[in-house]
Amino acid sequence: MIGQRPKDLVFTLFGEYLLGVDSVWVGSLIALLRPLGLSDGGVRTVLSRMSKKGWLEAGRVGRHAFYSLTPMGRALLQEGQARIYRPEWSTAWDGSWLLLAYSIPQDARSSRDRLRDRLAWLGFGSIGNGLWITPHDVTADVAHLADRMGVHDKLIAFRARRVLGADDAELVQRCWDLERLHLDYVEFVERWRPELEAPLQAGEDDLSGATAYVRRFHLIHEFRRFTLDDPFLPRRLLPRAWGGDEASRLFSELRDRFSAPADAYVAQVLHDAPPRRSAS
Repeated sequence: MIGQRPKDLVFTLFGEYLLGVDSVWVGSLIALLRPLGLSDGGVRTVLSRMSKKGWLEAGRVGRHAFYSLTPMGRALLQEGQARIYRPEWSTAWDGSWLLLAYSIPQDARSSRDRLRDRLAWLGFGSIGNGLWITPHDVTADVAHLADRMGVHDKLIAFRARRVLGADDAELVQRCWDLERLHLDYVEFVERWRPELEAPLQAGEDDLSGATAYVRRFHLIHEFRRFTLDDPFLPRRLLPRAWGGDEASRLFSELRDRFSAPADAYVAQVLHDAPPRRSAS
């Protein structure tokens, strides 16, 4: 199995292949996740857990169970897809920062951890002592996050420009480990470039659908982690050596290479599902 939690595999499957599908038969999900190392029972267990968490909605037609994305699950995956296919290193920056401070008590650690995860997703980096900064204007996203988490009275945010202390490069180095991220991008390219340079398959003109599906799944599943680690800083804040551009180009070329046979394979698996009028 690819080195991720079963929940992450299900998210990748829905995000890449099933966003346009209203509901999916459990048997189809099992068939699509089995080549990735999940057992039939493991698939049923993770689907049930994700349903309880509010990411998926379970339905039944006769004796057949189906699952569909909830609005919350769909919104999360659509946001993630936008980051994968439209990395934003080239956005303009006026030199100002959004500063955010929060004060959440120790006995609300889970809320504090969720807030930190979401701030990192929005491109914030931590200066320390509950103070976070980002060059992105995500004020509306922060307000929405505060409302959703019920922590409006625990946050305060400012727009500001640096007037004293570390320059922008030093500030970036303090808040984000871009050197490690650059090396991760370089390693991704080194691992996947042979796939682009090699023939599709010895003695054949095209990959089989199942093989293309698994390779594309591995490719996307690995590249998706960059959307969690990369703050997508404006280009003027990036180091001169930046592997993100080459990694993004290689990712797009390989995904295009695998897409036609992989999509045909998934369509066939979905076609083999039992007929249904609705899945409510």
